[in-house]
Parts: sequence; structure tokens; C-alpha cells
Amino acid sequence: MSNLEEFRKETRSWLEDNCPQSMRTPTPEEEVIWGGRKQAWVNPDSKIWMERMAEKGWTVPRWPQEYGGGGLSADEDKVLMQEMGRIRARSPLQSFGIWMLGPALLEFASEEQKLHYLPQIARGEIRWCQGYSEPGSGSDLAGLQTKAEDQGDYYLVNGSKIWTSYADEADWIFCLVRTDGEAAKHDGISFLLFDMESEGVTTSPIKLVSGSSPFCQTFFDNVKVPKAHLIGELNKGWTIAKRLLQHERQMISGIGGNSAAGGTGTRLEDVARDYIGVENGRISDPFVRTDVTNHRMNDKAFQLTMSRAGEEAKAGNPDGNLASIFKYYGTEQNKRKYERMLEMMGTQSVGWTGTTFSEKEIGTTRQWLRSKANSIEGGTSEVQLNVISKRVLGLPD
Repeated sequence: MSNLEEFRKETRSWLEDNCPQSMRTPTPEEEVIWGGRKQAWVNPDSKIWMERMAEKGWTVPRWPQEYGGGGLSADEDKVLMQEMGRIRARSPLQSFGIWMLGPALLEFASEEQKLHYLPQIARGEIRWCQGYSEPGSGSDLAGLQTKAEDQGDYYLVNGSKIWTSYADEADWIFCLVRTDGEAAKHDGISFLLFDMESEGVTTSPIKLVSGSSPFCQTFFDNVKVPKAHLIGELNKGWTIAKRLLQHERQMISGIGGNSAAGGTGTRLEDVARDYIGVENGRISDPFVRTDVTNHRMNDKAFQLTMSRAGEEAKAGNPDGNLASIFKYYGTEQNKRKYERMLEMMGTQSVGWTGTTFSEKEIGTTRQWLRSKANSIEGGTSEVQLNVISKRVLGLPD
């Protein structure tokens, strides 16, 4: 038996013994685990599952063990994902720290900072939010004006951020600030981490047309940030910002292929079965069946392409432009999925409130509306197309 076969056998046995049965179902939105000080454990099994996975280092399987990870190889990580999929296991922890900040810290932080922050991220002890966009600097991120003034032992931060997802629920923020007002736009920017409970930090949720308020405007009024919380070099934060944006765009692009059994949201084939009908175990309408099959094939091809690109990056052959391609495609794939769902639901897709529509129907309609924001967050689709046209296709400005 090969080492990988032995690892699969051990992993399968461990998951069977340690994954609670209620964690082998699709994840309702209210049971998504973000971790942090404010986490509410709607399902007690969620806490058990996260803690068991964190103890194994499997909330971040590829991170080094000294930073709270599992230290798995690429092949072992693939086996783990396959075995989790086999039992329909939920992801134990959703985290901007895992998807975005952690990879940036692994690359740019000091050893002391890595040892301090990364294990806490892996254990789900800190929930992070991102302080990038500002009211006057959205797509033009480098035009940010939030300032951090050197006060000797600390920086004094003043300014505001907007579209800071879940800032009102977050414990800490990773934040771009201007530390040199005389430098060129892309210079003079630094990357800071600080506690959202620091004096002078306030948040104001932004209610969306969907009825939810995942975004906030965040204000900084003379916030004191210790200099030890600076990541990388002073005035060199734009380099970190660009790398983190690549991770963010890959994270957002992943929603386009989110058909895993343990994933969040509604699956296209489930809607087809419920509203189109089933004959002999198959979706009854052959045209809808073909549409669903094509969508799933595109999902799979997209997932495999992202996986291949990820392995190439870990092997030292990263292509930063792929993040823009993946973000754009993932956005369109997710929007197409919800458009198809509403077509299948017919008049049951027009409900917003009321007893004539089920919670699932209302939720799907709101998810459809929410999917439109994928074209904006993490860099607009127009920005991604500009990047692709200039840096991939070599087209002139």
C-alpha cells in the first residue's frame, strides 16, 4: 500500500469517527461558522467539528504545522477534500483570515507575526474584515486617503472605509493606510492590523436591497495602532495589497463552482427537481436536464482549472493575471446559476414576503439579487476585463 493510500485510509477512518452527523448536510446560512469572539453556535456540533478539525490542523491543511496548519502535501490535501466530499462534510470554518490574510502573512509577515496571528486564524479565534475601499476610492484603490501618522511608538489612524464586509461582526481588521502623503499614489501605502474594539473605531451597517446588511462603513477617529502591527515594510503596502487581492478574487471566483454537497446556497439540480419534476430518477424535461448538466460540467472544469493554477503557484510558477480571469468567470457562472433557478421556479420566484412563498423560495430570490454584487466586490468586472485585455491579451490602452 502506498503512503497516499494509507493516508486516505486513515483520513476516511478519522472523518467517520469525528465528523458529527449534522455536519454532513448542506450548511444553512445561520450555521456558517466564521469564528471569532462573537460567534454564535446555533448548532453545538459546529463547535465540536471546528475544534476537532483545528486540532488536526485541517482548517488550513496546507499551512505549516508550526503555524497551526496540517502540513499536508498537495496530494494529501486533495485526498482530504475528496474524503470530506464523500461524506458530504461541511467546511468547518469560513474565514477571510484563511482565504486572504493568511496567505499574505505567510509571504510578508515576520516570523514573530506569523507565530502570533496564524495559529489564531487556524483555530477560528479571530474573525477578520478587510479595510480597503473608501467612499472616494473604490476601483481606484490606490487613491485611498485614510492616514496613519507616526507618533513614535504607534500610528494614529484617521479616515474611513466602505464595503467592509461584516465589519460589525469582526474582531480585527487588515487595513491599507497612507503613511506618506507626498509619495506617488501607489507608494506611501502601508498594511496595518488592528483590533476593531480599539478606541475610535466605529461601524455603520449598510442595508442592501436584498434586506441583508453584510457591508459596513467603518470610521477611524484617532485610532492608536502599535507599530508592531505593521506587516512588511513601511510604505510598501501596495505590494501586499496586490497579492491579497489575488487571493480575494480567487476566493470570490470559487462561488461560481460551489456545487459541493456541504456548501452553502441552493443547488441548481435541486431546484430543477423540485419545480420541473422527476421521471425515472431524472429531471423530467430533457432541455432543463441538459442545461443543468452543462452547468455542472462547467463547474467541474472551472474547479479543476483553479486547482491546477493553485498547484502551479505553489510550485513557484504563479500567474497573477489568472486571478482576474477566475474572478470574472466565477462571477458570471454564479449569476447564470441563479438566473436559471428563477426561470425554473416561475412565478414562485417573484416573492419577497408572504405566506404564499416558502422560506427557500424567498431565500433563493434574495440570493439571486445578491449575486449581482459579485460583479462589483473584489474589483468590478470592468476592472477584471481591463486587466485581462491589457496583461493577458496584450491589447493597447
